[in-house]
Amino acid sequence: MDRLRLHTVLGNHKHVERVKSGALRSDLFDLAFSEFTPTNAAFKPMVRELAFDVCEMAIVTYLMAKVHGKPLLLLPAAMVGRFQHGYALCRASDPLAPTGLEGKRVGIRSFTTTTGAWMRGILANDYGVSLERIKWVTFEDAHVAEYVDRTERAPPGKTIVQMLKDGELDAVLGETSSDPMLQSLFADPAAEAARWYQRHGVVPVNHLVVVKEALAASRPDVVRELYDLLKRGKADAGLPAGPDLLPFGVEANRKPLEFVIDYCVQQDLIPRRISVDELFDDTTRDLN
Repeated sequence: MDRLRLHTVLGNHKHVERVKSGALRSDLFDLAFSEFTPTNAAFKPMVRELAFDVCEMAIVTYLMAKVHGKPLLLLPAAMVGRFQHGYALCRASDPLAPTGLEGKRVGIRSFTTTTGAWMRGILANDYGVSLERIKWVTFEDAHVAEYVDRTERAPPGKTIVQMLKDGELDAVLGETSSDPMLQSLFADPAAEAARWYQRHGVVPVNHLVVVKEALAASRPDVVRELYDLLKRGKADAGLPAGPDLLPFGVEANRKPLEFVIDYCVQQDLIPRRISVDELFDDTTRDLN
């Protein structure tokens, strides 16, 4: 059987270094990598044009693509996972607590970012914040064209952090900064994240990997071997001890996926609830 060449986009993560360098290879396929900086710049062409065979993708983008019928299949291979509490800023001169966001102007790159979905879910479900009482200001449209964005769009040429510093926004989500004019929305983000993890036992996964459904249909052996290759890369990376921020396998990702699906439904990011099992097929549902 012919050896395949798979057009691939993966970020420069420690646990895929050996795969991207060619130190870990397959006998079935070659990975031809394209580089995007930031990696999320590849998500729109993947969901709108099927531009790649294999692509890292934010989970909210994938869920939106899935419910709108895009022929993409999820691999349960986390590329980015992180606790989200450190990705919210306000001005040091005008500090806010999470419960003080109602009635405020809050900026976010796009309303459909995965960090934004996790943060809004945390704010609503753990802090009792009414998301409807926040004035959302965005800077980009959604990767999935079918989504109708009803947020206020920032004026052309404006940047999110500068608008916060200038007082045009009261807080922003999805950003970090070492600027002394700014501070975290949470007084102690690490402690808040630790309490959240103790309460829920969930690692907020941001990015996984998708492949074209046609590839899985024609070459399920290639898709399974791709997953195994990525899994070997993670095993070789010598990642630090502690909560596994990069879960691999359907069952390891089930609870994070259930959480983020719930958040997407609550926030009207997807028009219907989707089950975790709908995200996988006969090729992928037994990957663990």
